[in-house]
This record gives sequence, structure tokens and C-alpha cells, in this order.
Amino acid sequence: MISAVETDKTPVVLDHVTVTLDGVTIHHDISLKIHSGEIVVVLGPSGTGKTILLKLIIGLLMPTYGKVLINGKSTDGMSEEELTEARLHIGMLFQGAALFDSLSVFDNIAFALRQRKQHSPQHINQIVNETLDVVGLSGTQSKFPTELSGGQKKRVGLARALATSPEVILFDEPTTGLDPTSRKRIDNLIVKLKEEKKITSIVVTHDIESAKSIATRLILLGNKTILADGKAEKLWLNNNLIRSFAEGNWHQTDSANLLKTHFN
Repeated sequence: MISAVETDKTPVVLDHVTVTLDGVTIHHDISLKIHSGEIVVVLGPSGTGKTILLKLIIGLLMPTYGKVLINGKSTDGMSEEELTEARLHIGMLFQGAALFDSLSVFDNIAFALRQRKQHSPQHINQIVNETLDVVGLSGTQSKFPTELSGGQKKRVGLARALATSPEVILFDEPTTGLDPTSRKRIDNLIVKLKEEKKITSIVVTHDIESAKSIATRLILLGNKTILADGKAEKLWLNNNLIRSFAEGNWHQTDSANLLKTHFN
């Protein structure tokens, strides 16, 4: 059982979280800890609440019951100002990159920095250039989203997420719709962020090849709960539900009577 002690500085903790939307329970009594430096890949059939999990972590959605803690602080009851402060530690790459079409690449990345009014124009310029260099898009500052490929848009979205120096980045289907080369670039960037910047990543994906290449830990959602959670290399080999899902042989009834399994 996870203790929701608010002195615990674990980056992300879900403590007995239940989410009910429009009378339908999406998650029931979910508990987990996300540790620093992990690449956690969240798998599961459509409709199992994977994106909702990300929204809980970033504070766009509050649990019906239970707590979400970011660096030991519960999001429950936070003011908008406190939530904004908590989100400084978390970046998010949305499924469609969610860039402003009317803004240049530079201005898309600079947007949040300007909103916070904590950086000089010179410092913003430095941050934008550095983050574009990290994602391999130096020289695109003056381009607009309509001039970019799908993979480039995802990388600009990642640069924008990196601009606030987050400890955790949430990825919602980061490789969906990308060609194999672009997908590999995104995968390599996620691993690079772990190795070079010690950034914790939580990745929701249906892309099994991508999941196999990046995950240090796997979580499988289903039946409103966590069906499997553990080290990726062990779960790929030893967990029947993970294998069934990865091979496209998933049947919801397969997991109906199974308890959550752990491989540490």
C-alpha cells in the first residue's frame, strides 16, 4: 500500500485514485509511484483511460477519490496559481503537438516562457535556440507549423515542453501517424532525455515497437485498474497479458479474473 505522505518527494504518486466521469468509473482504486529517471510506457486497449491518467498527473482532471501528488504535494484543493506552479515541473507533448498555427516555431516555444514573465528576451532567445538544438531542429525558428512535417511538429512540441526545464514529461501517443524514421527520432529523443538530462517520461502509446525500444517500465491498464506493472524486460517475456496485447490477441475477458502482477 502506498502512503500518501506529503514529505515524499517522488515526482508522481497516485494514491488509491478513482475517477468517475458522467456516472462511469474509468479508474478504480489505482495506486502507483513514478520514480525519477524512469521511462514508463502505459499500454492498454482504447477506452481504458490512458490519456485520463496523464490529465490527472498534470492537474487537468481531479480524481473523484484518492490523491495525486507531485513532488509530495497533493493537487487536490490547489488554487489555479498553485497548480500552475506544480505544472512547472511537468511538460506535456500532446498527441497532435497542439501548436499555434498563427505563431512561428520560435513564438510557439517562447509562449509559456513569456506568460510567466520570469525571463528576459535574451534569455528566452537562448532557451528557444537550445531546445531546438536538442530536438534537432536548429534553424526552424521562423517557420510556421503549416511548413513542418508531422514529425517536425512533434519535435517542436517536445521543444516547447522542454523549455520550462521540467523534471517529468508526459507523452500522449508521440509516434502516432509518423513514418518509421520520424518515429525513431522521437524514440531516440525520449531515451536521450533520460540519459543526458535525467528526465522522467510517462508515455501513452499503442505503438508496440516504440514501447519495446524505450520502456524501462511497463504499465498495462484494463478493467478499470492496473493489470501489470514492472520492469519492461521482464514483463515482455513473462506476462501473458502484456504478450497478448503486444501480439494483437487481446481479449477483455482474458483479464477479467486476473490480479495485478508485479515483476521487480
